[in-house]
Amino acid sequence: MTESLRWSVADRALHGPAGRFDAWRLAWVPAAVPDDAVPVRALTGLRYVMRGRARRVPVGIIGPREATPEQLDLAERLGAGLAEAGLQLLCGGRGGVMEAACKGSLEAGGSPIGLLPDTEWDAANPYVAIPIATGIGQARNALIARACLALVAVGGGYGTLSEMAFGLHFDRLVLTLDRAPAVDGAVACASVEDALERIAAHLLREPSASMS
Repeated sequence: MTESLRWSVADRALHGPAGRFDAWRLAWVPAAVPDDAVPVRALTGLRYVMRGRARRVPVGIIGPREATPEQLDLAERLGAGLAEAGLQLLCGGRGGVMEAACKGSLEAGGSPIGLLPDTEWDAANPYVAIPIATGIGQARNALIARACLALVAVGGGYGTLSEMAFGLHFDRLVLTLDRAPAVDGAVACASVEDALERIAAHLLREPSASMS
């Protein structure tokens, strides 16, 4: 499906075999392909459509608070990549991978959301633009998994594993980077760019799987 995506400058829309992509409904609607439409990759097409009026269902970045320098770098680049694609970052709002992802998102023009286990908003890391204090502790892991369109685990231990398991249970796309826990159903990615392309392809999936 995503191999035949085409972008039209004439109607400023992304087209595919199922029609035109509606960025508010996150669904394909019947439409003819304009003559000027040119082939694009999924991530490129997503960046185009998300520049306008679009519903920004969140993507979660999860991982350990005690992260390696490599994991922090990956998380920061991933957060930036999501923001550049017009996607909303949602994470646990604390330190480590979460803080690095928020930093990347914020500095790339995003407004990262932190769903905190704490009772007060100021427990968030300094890069969270929208802190939400839940006061429910680690139970917030299930909320992150439920709320997100997709989850990307960058490294991680038991806490990350629980979020991955919840994500798979909720039929979310779960991607992994840098020695994240190996779980049946999770897809290992070779790079940040690979993860972003997979997220874009997932969001631009066939109408039968799209949100209504």
